[in-house]
Amino acid sequence: MLVLYVKNRQLVELSHALTLNVLSETFAELQKRKKIAKMESHERAAALGDGVLDFSRLGLNTLSIDSITDRRKRDTKQLYLSYNRLASLPSSVTLFFNLEFLDISNNGLSFICEDIMRLTKLKTLIAKNNRLDEFSLPKEFGSLQLEVLNFSGNRFEEIPLQCTKLLRLQSLSLGGNRLKSIPAEIENLTSLEMLYLGGNLISAIPPEVANLPYLTYLVLCDNRIQSVPPQLTRLHSLRSLSLHNNLLTYLPREILSLVHLQELSLRGNPLVVRFVKEMTYDPPSLLELAGRTIKSRNLLYSPFDLPANLVRYLDLASKCPNPKCAGVYFDSCVRQIKFVDFCGKYRLPLMHYLCSPECTSPCSSNPQSDAESEEENSVPADRLQRVLLG
Repeated sequence: MLVLYVKNRQLVELSHALTLNVLSETFAELQKRKKIAKMESHERAAALGDGVLDFSRLGLNTLSIDSITDRRKRDTKQLYLSYNRLASLPSSVTLFFNLEFLDISNNGLSFICEDIMRLTKLKTLIAKNNRLDEFSLPKEFGSLQLEVLNFSGNRFEEIPLQCTKLLRLQSLSLGGNRLKSIPAEIENLTSLEMLYLGGNLISAIPPEVANLPYLTYLVLCDNRIQSVPPQLTRLHSLRSLSLHNNLLTYLPREILSLVHLQELSLRGNPLVVRFVKEMTYDPPSLLELAGRTIKSRNLLYSPFDLPANLVRYLDLASKCPNPKCAGVYFDSCVRQIKFVDFCGKYRLPLMHYLCSPECTSPCSSNPQSDAESEEENSVPADRLQRVLLG
C-alpha cells in the first residue's frame, strides 16, 4: 500500500508538473502570438501605401519605428495613432518630417511636447477625447501651419491663446470641453470657416466673432448663451448657425441680414411664446441729442470741424428701423421684442431697437407696431431653408 501510495503521489506530482508545463507553454505561445500579431499589424500599417501609416488600436504605450525605412518615413504624410495608450506625443513622430495629417485621438494624452514644432508641414491635427487642457500645449504652438485643429472631448476651460495665433486655421473644434468663454482674440483667425464650440459652459458670444469674414458654420449648441450679439450680421458667409439647447429668449432683428443663412437651429431654448414689450427708456444725453440733430438733418461735418472723438461718435449712429421715422439713436433707445415670420411657418422673437417711445404703438390683440415693415414681417423660404425649433 505504501509503495502504491508513493507511486500515486509521484504520479500526481508528475501530472501537476505536466499541467504547469503546459500552462507555461500556453502562456508563452499566447505572448508569442500576440507579439507576432502586433508585428503583423505594424507591417500592415507600413504597407498601406499612398503615404499613410495606421498604428491605431494596437494598445501602444510608445511608438517604435525602427523597422520603418528612411524612405517610408520621408514619404509618410498621414499618421493614425488613435485608440492607444499614449500619455504624450511620441518624439519618434517627428521623424516623419513630411507629415501633413496626424490623428492622436482617444489616448491618455495630457500634454503635447515641443517636438511637434518640428512637423513644419503639418496641416491637420486631430486630438479628440484625451486629457488635454490649456496648459498642455507648447508656447510656440501658434507658429504651426495648421488648417484643421480638433481638440473636442478634452479638459479645456479656456481656448489657449496659442490657438488664436494659427492664422491659416480653417476649422477649429473644441466641443465637449469646459469652456466658459470665447476670447476676443478669436478674431485673429481670419481664415476660419468652421467654429465648433458645442457642449461647453459658454454664457456669451463676443462681438469679435463677427470679424471672421469666411466663417460658414458656427456651432454653439448645448451651452448657456442668453443672447446673440447683433454684430453677427457682419458674418456674410454664414450658412449654418446652431444655437439649440441654450438660454435664448429672443434674437436680434439684425439676424435678418444674414442673407446666406440656410440653417438656424433653435430647439431647446426658452424662446418667448407670447408678444412681450420692454419699454424701459433712459433719456438721451445732451451729446446724443446734439448728435441726433446733426445726423437727422444731414448737417455736414468733417475732421477739420470737430475733434476726432466726436467724429467717431457720429459715425456710430444707428437708423431707427421704423419706416415712418427718420430718426437715429446712439446709446439711448427703446428695446422691444416682436415676432417675425420665418418661411411662413415659424414666428421667432427678435429684439427690436427704436429711437424713442413715440415710435411704438400700444400693444393690442394684433401685436404689430408702426415700426414693422413688410420686409421684416416675413422671410421667404429661399432666404432661410431650415429653422429647427423642435
